[in-house]
Amino acid sequence: MKKLSVFCVALILSSILFVAFTFVKLGGIVGRVGPADAATGVSLIAGQDTMSVPVNQGSFSFTKLKEGVYTLVIKANAPYKDAVIENVAVKDSTTTDLGEVRLKQ
Repeated sequence: MKKLSVFCVALILSSILFVAFTFVKLGGIVGRVGPADAATGVSLIAGQDTMSVPVNQGSFSFTKLKEGVYTLVIKANAPYKDAVIENVAVKDSTTTDLGEVRLKQ
């Protein structure tokens, strides 16, 4: 009887955790760099974590991001200068569109 009770409690707890994780919704960040050939890559920083994506024909996209505030760093090709965009907010289940980021020379 005691083993059955422990099993039932474990089953209930695992079911609750499974359901809780199904409600986690992920967002994203998209944008464009102008001119299209001015940047090689874009990095996203959140605390100690960093992820990078290449710039493809002037566009970049980050997916599967948790809700939070990020810093975006665009690595530019010469003669353009790197750009930093701070406080980029991502909300659950939404994609933040930064539009076009024009790099300066």
